[in-house]
Amino acid sequence: MKIAVSGKGGVGKTTFSATLAHLFKENGKKVLAIDADPDANLAAALGYPDLRAVTPISEMKELVAERTGSQPGTYGSMFTINPKVDDLPDSLAREVDGIRFMTLGGVKKGGGGCICPESTMLKNIIMHLVLARDEVVIMDMEAGLEHLGRATASGVDHLIVVVEPGQRSLETARTVSRLAADLHLRRVSAVGNKIRSRDDEDFIRRELGGLELLGFLPFADSIIEADRRSVSVYKNSPEAAAAVREIFKRIAD
Repeated sequence: MKIAVSGKGGVGKTTFSATLAHLFKENGKKVLAIDADPDANLAAALGYPDLRAVTPISEMKELVAERTGSQPGTYGSMFTINPKVDDLPDSLAREVDGIRFMTLGGVKKGGGGCICPESTMLKNIIMHLVLARDEVVIMDMEAGLEHLGRATASGVDHLIVVVEPGQRSLETARTVSRLAADLHLRRVSAVGNKIRSRDDEDFIRRELGGLELLGFLPFADSIIEADRRSVSVYKNSPEAAAAVREIFKRIAD
């Protein structure tokens, strides 16, 4: 199963992605978790102890240059648009609690949609992960679907948009849902996060319209504390683990 998790920044998609990865692992699946958000926090949410050792692939200038035939930091020059990437998940992925993960990073120069060696490298890695890997792949995406082209989207089984009870978050969800329809993604659903009351749940249900709603995560001090300490949300927030477990059942079914 290949799952992409999207949503507006700060809604908790990384918390959800990390907890979901733990649940797939708990159920005997081989899991590769991918941090495809330029604001990379998935390693911390998974509970990886040495965050300073995690270097995003987009910042591995020598590797990008070697695989694309470019010069580090240069733009406008010729480079290959189909670099070899199939060996990178096995050679670069780190592991925590039986979950392997990779941090892709973002392209800070030339614009988010630039045609540059770093961007080309990341898109090719995601295409390989989605279309060729025989394992559960969970991708913590940025708010848009920048890294998902039409070919890649055909291999994504489920796009999950995380929302909170606010109009800006829900507008992002509606935009992502429209983009997903253009890419013909197979299944698009939403998860509500930071829920304080039944009113919050009702507000999200009402505003999402016809988008499938998988469930809700509570607003909990234990989730905030896990984030502050950069420890596993799954292990340190019983509320988050229980809520995502119910959502996991619907995804697995």
